[in-house]
Amino acid sequence: MGSPAVLGAHRPLEEVDVRVSGPAALTAPALAHLRSLGAVVPGTPDARTGPARFTATGGGLGEVTAYTAWADVLPEADATDEATVQAATGMMHVHGRRDGAPRGLAVDYAATCASVLTVQGLLAALLGRARGGGGATDFATGADRAALLAISQYAAAANAPEAEAVTPAPGGPPFTAACGTRFELEALEPAPWARFWRTLGAPEEAIRAGWPAFQFRYATACAPLPEELHRTAHAASWTRIREAAASSGAEVCALHTLAGRAAEAAPDAAPWTLATFPGAGTPLTSAGDLSTDPLSAGALPLSGLTVLEAGRRIQAPLAAHLLGLLGADVVRIEPPGGDPLRGMPPCAEGVSARWLALNRGKRAVEVDIKSPVGQAELRELAAGADVFLHNWAPGKAEQFGLGAGHLAPVNPRLVYAYTSGWAGRLPDAPMGTDFMVQARTAVGEAARPADEPPAPSLMTLIDVLGGLVGAEAVLAGLLLRERSGRGVRVESSLLGAAETLTAPAVRRAAAGQDPRRPAGFRRPLATAGGWLAPADDSSGTAHAESARLRELPTDRAVAALRAQGGSATAVTTGLGALPEDPRLRGALTRDSHGSLVVPSPWRFA
Repeated sequence: MGSPAVLGAHRPLEEVDVRVSGPAALTAPALAHLRSLGAVVPGTPDARTGPARFTATGGGLGEVTAYTAWADVLPEADATDEATVQAATGMMHVHGRRDGAPRGLAVDYAATCASVLTVQGLLAALLGRARGGGGATDFATGADRAALLAISQYAAAANAPEAEAVTPAPGGPPFTAACGTRFELEALEPAPWARFWRTLGAPEEAIRAGWPAFQFRYATACAPLPEELHRTAHAASWTRIREAAASSGAEVCALHTLAGRAAEAAPDAAPWTLATFPGAGTPLTSAGDLSTDPLSAGALPLSGLTVLEAGRRIQAPLAAHLLGLLGADVVRIEPPGGDPLRGMPPCAEGVSARWLALNRGKRAVEVDIKSPVGQAELRELAAGADVFLHNWAPGKAEQFGLGAGHLAPVNPRLVYAYTSGWAGRLPDAPMGTDFMVQARTAVGEAARPADEPPAPSLMTLIDVLGGLVGAEAVLAGLLLRERSGRGVRVESSLLGAAETLTAPAVRRAAAGQDPRRPAGFRRPLATAGGWLAPADDSSGTAHAESARLRELPTDRAVAALRAQGGSATAVTTGLGALPEDPRLRGALTRDSHGSLVVPSPWRFA
């Protein structure tokens, strides 16, 4: 374990064999990532139903087994595939807020997140073995756990004692130009927002009224904008809209197509890069090692490791949160006065419920990274850390003297992790925010069936998946550090996350097939007082019976469809009801502030 025999490894899973079985939806994304990390994955997993199983052996790291199911918290009858997981966990409700009714994502979002969590768990368990072998190894995860993690901020807000700053209501971008070009708009401050719309001649009252809903769309997954703004956009040419954005400081991005992405992107490209620091490696079990003593029996895999996180919004904070759930001591670097998002409504005992969903359990240190004193303080902290993680704007770390090249001499065994927007791979890329990435990478087309116009989801799909991919990259870097004896620079991106999510649709487009799902795909059916979501393979039967099901209460409609041999579950239509939902069997808890906590995405044995 961690012996000089593995010194010099170039990839974290070099000489590791992974045997895989299980349904493609739960295994395919994981397989692509495992191969990119150097694992040997023989054959193709069978397409049987039931949970997936991943067994990793070799490389001097022993054996680790992962089990990934659709249902690990929910009853099996209520979580048989992607559609039912989305329905029962509230994901359909959040994605459907823009439309005013629950809608299923046409991409396999929960399964993709579960696949990334599986790879994370394997990397973490193998890291624990490499660090001494006493920690937990085998583990289980589920698409339902992944889905609950993905909507955790929305669930925490819905169960806080305060109301939202902006009342959720249907509506939101994208906008449509006079020529029919559908586009996303991004403005992080009110001044560029106002200048953009004034340049296009929008009424002042609509500009003022629209900003709060637009600003909080990340939090509420909807944006009830004044109709005058949509009319203003529709009256302008695409050229005029781009000129208005350029002169105002806002940014616009036309919704790209999956066919266009197929022409410019490899669907199975690794979503991160790993590079060891130059110099001779030394085993991390030697004297002076930054790691702690070997793990005790039952310890979490990252116990004793320290992560410094200088993150904003969702991507980097979520990545660090996951590392904390795996046992790391996470130290959050905040500006003088603390993170302003701590007070973002709604709050629980004075602390933002959303902020707690990503940051509970972290220690905080206030550092002015713009000052020489603060930069020196952060370098000192990095000297004793195992990971430094940030998602600053491109070039900021180097400007502050805090890039990988600056910190490697301070700590040659540091894992330096940058979670970026675009990883420098798209020269024409717009601002690297969730909805702009969705627009540029055709997520807006992949996430909706053929009878709905392309539109990015206002659920923060890519920020969340980007956080998961970021944690995966850090774990890969830590294992590579353990096996090579060198520090590692890793970079993940929202672009990589989007490519992981859209890979199946892009492959269909590249093969000349229709990349979009058929009309009505994963659209829930109304019942007498609620909604029912059939499993994908039961959709035909359910739609044929839709008139009869509409007359039945939801529980009876679900039972009727199951009696015919189909699979279905009730759609969660309010996140405030999740804690009492009998399907979750008490899985949701409360923290010391009274804020809602979703279960950990893993169960280690």
